[in-house]
This record gives sequence, structure tokens and C-alpha cells, in this order.
Amino acid sequence: MAMAFKMATEGMKVREECRECFMEMKWKRVHRYIVFKIDEGSRAVMVDKLGGAAEGYADLAASLPHDDCRYAVFDFDFVSIDNCQKSRIFFITWSPTASRIRAKILYATSKQGLRRVLDGVHYEVQATDPSEMGIDVIKEKAL
Repeated sequence: MAMAFKMATEGMKVREECRECFMEMKWKRVHRYIVFKIDEGSRAVMVDKLGGAAEGYADLAASLPHDDCRYAVFDFDFVSIDNCQKSRIFFITWSPTASRIRAKILYATSKQGLRRVLDGVHYEVQATDPSEMGIDVIKEKAL
């Protein structure tokens, strides 16, 4: 356990690909979402999956493992109450109940390092099961 705690408190490096893919999503809108994972071997946060511009929130939710933690960003498009087309970027911390304690600790303690790299996130959601990050939760926060 001492080793897990040591790794967790030191945090993880964030690979440059994470920032690059996020900027492509934010400015060029080529990705609808990005899923990030921690590679314990290289002690770094890396891109796990990119969702194409035509993919939706259901695709993001389906891509998250039921037994391991992940981070994700999602570009949510909607029409505001004053009938304007808008977009908000959500940062999601996915930490399902079935994931290992070690993974939960690593993701909880490494989140801020990734968040600092992802400049332009509007909202943050933490979820341990799909109901905590449903599209209704996203819509409610955005509106």
C-alpha cells in the first residue's frame, strides 16, 4: 500500500497528446469527446479514445469501462433559452464502484494535473455510476 500511496501523492505526468487533442476539440471541433486514462507503467495520463465529431454523448458513456476509472471531456452543443446555439465543455471524472481502490486513489490525486492542461472546461461532473453522468445531468448544468 505504501507504493500506491507514494505514486498517488506524486501525481502523474500529462502527455502532450492530451493538450493537443483537447485543443483540436475546442478550436477545430474534430472530436466530440476525449477519454483519458492513467498508464501506471509510464506514470502518465494519456489519450485512451477520441470520439468523432458525429458521435454523441451515448457513445462517450458506452466507451467508459464498467470496472476502471477514466477522465473524459465532452463538447456539449445545445440551444439556449434565448434560442442561441451554444457549446459547453464538460470534464468528467469516472470512478465506478467496481474499480480498484488503487485506481480510485490515482485518479483522484492526479485529476488537477490534467485539469490544469485542459484550459477552457466549463463544468465538472464526478460519477461512480452512469446515472450520475446521464445526459439529463449534463443538460441541467449547461442550461
